[in-house]
Amino acid sequence: MQIDTHSTGLVLEGGGMRGVFTCGVLDAFMKHHLYFDYVVAVSAGACNGMSYISRQPRRARLSNIDMLAKYNYIGLRHLVTQGCIFDQKLLYDRFPNELIPFDYDEFFRHADGFEMVTTNCLTGRSEYLHETQRNRQRAIDICRASSSLPYVSKIVMVDGQPMLDGGIIDSIPVQHAMATGHPFNVVISTRNYGFREDGSDRKIPYFIYKNYPRLRVALSHRIKAYNTQLQMVEDLERQGRIICIRPKRPMEVRRIEKNVERLERLYEEGFQLGEEFAVGVR
Repeated sequence: MQIDTHSTGLVLEGGGMRGVFTCGVLDAFMKHHLYFDYVVAVSAGACNGMSYISRQPRRARLSNIDMLAKYNYIGLRHLVTQGCIFDQKLLYDRFPNELIPFDYDEFFRHADGFEMVTTNCLTGRSEYLHETQRNRQRAIDICRASSSLPYVSKIVMVDGQPMLDGGIIDSIPVQHAMATGHPFNVVISTRNYGFREDGSDRKIPYFIYKNYPRLRVALSHRIKAYNTQLQMVEDLERQGRIICIRPKRPMEVRRIEKNVERLERLYEEGFQLGEEFAVGVR
C-alpha cells in the first residue's frame, strides 16, 4: 500500500507517558524518511511531534526515557515547587536549550503544517495552534499548554489566553484533520483496540477552576467525550478512512509512569510497528 504524504494527515494522540509508544513509531518513520506534510498533535503527542517536525530521531526517546531515569522529573515535589507534577523548567527550558538541544531552524522549515491542540479555559473549546513566525518561545508555550494536564499543571498563557491540555476536549483530532482537507489520515493511538475509560463523568465542583465555568463543563464530560472518540476511530478504521497504529501488547504504562523498563518495552513496540508500517507503504 502506498500513501501520499502530501495529502494524508498524521494524527498524534496524547496519553502522558504512554506517548513513548508514539516516540517509537515516529523514530521508525524518521529512520525511513517518512514525513507527512500535515501533522496535528495533542498533549504528549505534541511534545513528540516537535522532535518529528525538527527531524531529530531519538530526541523524544531521550527526553521520555533516558532523561527520566537520570533526572526523575515526575513527582509531587515539582507540584509543590512549580505547580506541576512534571519539572517544567527542566522539560521546557533546560532540555531544548541545553541538555537535548532542539533544532529550531529545522523545525521552522517544516512548521507550516504542524498544529498542536490546546483547550481554551475561557471558552471550554479546542484551539489548533501553530507557530510559523519563528517565535521560539511561543512554539514552546503552545507545546507546554497542549500537554498541561488539568489539576496537576498550571494554566499556560498563549496569546494572552489561558490554556490547558488539548486532550480535555479533542484527544484524537482526526475530525479536525479531515476538516482541514485531509480525508485520509494515519492515526497513532496510545490505547489498545477496544479500550474504553471506566467510570462515569461527574460534575466538577464550582471551587475548582472557579474562574473558568466553561472549562468545568468540559471536564465534567471528559470520559464520555473520550470514549466517543475511541469509537469514532474504530468506525473510521472499519470504513477504510484511516489507518490506526496502536499498541498490541496489553498496556502496562500509566499516564504518569516512572518505571523505565515498562517505558522501554512500549517504545520498542512502537518502533517495531512504525517500522513495519513505513516499510509497507514504500
